[in-house]
Amino acid sequence: MYPSHNIVIRQALDEDVRTLIGLAALDSRANLTGPALIAEIDGVPRAALDLGDGSVAADPFAPTAELVELLRLRARGLEAAQGTASTWRSRVRGLARRPTAARC
Repeated sequence: MYPSHNIVIRQALDEDVRTLIGLAALDSRANLTGPALIAEIDGVPRAALDLGDGSVAADPFAPTAELVELLRLRARGLEAAQGTASTWRSRVRGLARRPTAARC
């Protein structure tokens, strides 16, 4: 893959709009419209994943297949963590609402 490079997967911020537009233009596709993840190699954005619809914009002049897989893996992890958090919260709320037995 990228043996001696620094790979970063991060959430896109408001100031990343130009980066996302640039990646979409390089990839000859429409701009990403939802919240996104960005994959960087040594600080250079190479691919992005729209968290809303799962679409990808990637630099066609760089090897990005593995980066896209990392983006998808991270997106699944975020989705699972959100599901776990909401499930955990609902369990705790359910326990808090249960009537307690009177103590003798």
